[in-house]
Amino acid sequence: MTLADARALAPGLKTAPADISADAEGLAMLARWCGRYSPWTAPDGVDGVIVESSGCDHLFGGEAELLADLTGRLTRARVTVRAGLADTPAAAWALARFGGDAQADRIAPAGGGMVKLAPLTIAALRLEQETIEGLTRLGVKRIGDLYRMPRQSLGRRFGTEALRRLDKALGRIGDPISPMLPSPEFRVRLDFGEPIGKREDIAIAAERLIERLSRWLTQERRGAHRLDLAAYLADGGVSAISVTCARAMRDAAHWLRLFEEKLDHIDAGFGIDALILSAPRTEPLAAVEPRLDRQRVSPDQVSLLIDRLRNRLGPDSVQVLKPRGSHIPERAERRALPDAALKVESWPRTPLRPARLLPRPEPIEAVAEVPDLPPARFRWRRMSHHVVAAEGPERIAPEWWEGMSAPEREAAATRDYYRVESAEGRSFWLYREGLYDRGAPERPPAWFMHGLF
Repeated sequence: MTLADARALAPGLKTAPADISADAEGLAMLARWCGRYSPWTAPDGVDGVIVESSGCDHLFGGEAELLADLTGRLTRARVTVRAGLADTPAAAWALARFGGDAQADRIAPAGGGMVKLAPLTIAALRLEQETIEGLTRLGVKRIGDLYRMPRQSLGRRFGTEALRRLDKALGRIGDPISPMLPSPEFRVRLDFGEPIGKREDIAIAAERLIERLSRWLTQERRGAHRLDLAAYLADGGVSAISVTCARAMRDAAHWLRLFEEKLDHIDAGFGIDALILSAPRTEPLAAVEPRLDRQRVSPDQVSLLIDRLRNRLGPDSVQVLKPRGSHIPERAERRALPDAALKVESWPRTPLRPARLLPRPEPIEAVAEVPDLPPARFRWRRMSHHVVAAEGPERIAPEWWEGMSAPEREAAATRDYYRVESAEGRSFWLYREGLYDRGAPERPPAWFMHGLF
């Protein structure tokens, strides 16, 4: 109804502008908090959260005990909640919104959804208003009334949507849930009788979880690339940290060192009720025999060093260079994260290259005795250098086969690279772009500095 009509019925009505995005963010936060009961959670519509508790209810003593713990915690956090429990998401939705006032009236025992849904109004099936009005005119007011109606006539009168909604509620067809996060294959949890908040207590609890997960992965002969530690707070919030590994592993001591550097990032708030450690990404990991020549650095040691650097400096702080099929020096390599197994790359054979390339070639002023010879002296960054030795040229032509457009082909030019040494003993890598006998008069060859030895 309009606001004027509503105020006519309730003069003391209080109103506030709706914030749709804030409501959605709050609902998503509540769904993440429900991850303490199951990793398979997701917002449902604009006012609900759906939790798939299969395989998790035994951790709380049963389905009814899990539901009581969930509603009790939300009530203490001053969140008004009505919860339903059933074999299917559609039946749970119906019981939560249209079931009795007592919590027991909103729980359908295993296989008893059909009986539990029968006395509910047909609106509990989430039908369109037009369909509800049409069924009401026929005297169909309860879900149980639909059980006795012929399916063919129901489909002809109201389409297949009414039948599909009924079949979803009764479990005759699938009703998949799209969780907020992929369900981790390996997940361990630790509940506390009283909320904890000290860093020492969190560290001890994290160590226990890491050891349990490491033993589990060892039994399954798998290793993890990433670990997520989620702290479920007494005030309804969730604080989480993650660590990543360059190689899949199950070394509890190494994981503990990585987590110790991030435990201060957990905001305990008014206390932590539960900690959950999960490994969302694992892969088979066979036992590896140690090398006999222990003087050499093994790839495992390099991976451990990379993990500690990335954990301390950021996930993108450590990168490796890999070859790329290009003759142009600035395009001959690419940066990549060392997530995969480290291995020696096969780099193409090229003449000596400088250890440091400039971010982009810088123009220089050069003087050569003969145009096609290396420069006798040049000026770079306002400093003049006299060349006492030179080697080259190394000619690199533009990559016309890379699908260059006509303007790009005209702009591209052949490069002649030289290694030169100045009177001060410094070595440079510079090149002349363009050829004197082929260049256009309006664009004469130019010199550039590209790297330092």
